[in-house]
Amino acid sequence: MQAPVVSWVLDPVLRGFEAVTMPLAPADDGTLVATLVRRRAPRPNGRAVLHVHGFVDYFFHSHVADALNAKGFDVYALDLRRSGRSLRTGNRPYYVRDLQEYDEELSLAIAVIAAEPAHSLLCLTGHSTGGLVAALYMHRGSERRHVQALALNSPFFDFRIGALERLVMPLLAGLGAVAPHIPVAGVLAASYVQSLHRDFRGEWDFDLRWKPELGFPAYTGWFHAVRNAHRQVARGLQIDVPILMLRSARSINRRGWDDGMLAADSVLDVQHMERAVPLLGSQVTEIALHGALHDVFLSRPLVRAKALEAYGGWLDALPVPQLLKS
Repeated sequence: MQAPVVSWVLDPVLRGFEAVTMPLAPADDGTLVATLVRRRAPRPNGRAVLHVHGFVDYFFHSHVADALNAKGFDVYALDLRRSGRSLRTGNRPYYVRDLQEYDEELSLAIAVIAAEPAHSLLCLTGHSTGGLVAALYMHRGSERRHVQALALNSPFFDFRIGALERLVMPLLAGLGAVAPHIPVAGVLAASYVQSLHRDFRGEWDFDLRWKPELGFPAYTGWFHAVRNAHRQVARGLQIDVPILMLRSARSINRRGWDDGMLAADSVLDVQHMERAVPLLGSQVTEIALHGALHDVFLSRPLVRAKALEAYGGWLDALPVPQLLKS
């Protein structure tokens, strides 16, 4: 892919970051764009990372960039279509009918990074649904040759649902194939955002318009897309680069508040992540962190420090290939 010509401007969300808005193919719910943000290291080591967020999420993790910039990594992050910085009037928030639609902005972002000078290595990092998207991209994405490593932060490889809900899921996903725009409320429990945001029980000050306490409805088309993606993973992927999986050591399944949510994955079942390890590729390093939250990089300080140390150490140990070429 020919890298688009981009003009970086100051990111209005995170101080010290730059951003570029990338137009995408049109849809029926308003203008579609993706937003690529970056912050270069003061003393670069020739390596870069590209972060991809999860469902009802966006990039606000300046502390992760701090840690990686200090090690010499240039940090990039992508707010996907209809998400965070990329959400536009008329858009169905965080909606997609096929996860492969995200390949468009991933390919554009990777092409932009690959066209910039002096990067000898690029690691694609995905959290939750972003981990599912990133894994599938590394299996068949058009620009994956420019990516030399994949890091997964609590990837979403199956729904954490009960037996009755598992019986209903095929019906819901099937409905999404023919009537994709029906909203389904209550997919995310409010307790997860409560465990994170400083207005509740957490320490982070993210934008509650883009990551609200009650989330956003998920559309039937989204269920259809995610279920198909889960099936692809279950059949096995062929990812031929080193993979890191960071996750919590345990999950907690509560709809109401429980103090245990401050030290466990309250969104997904970590056993689903563990079971997927042999399905991804032959070079997988799995690290389970005791006390970690669903987003391990938003865990309490001591656990977060361990997560960043593990991530940075794994990145440092990656073999350096030839310079990226566009």
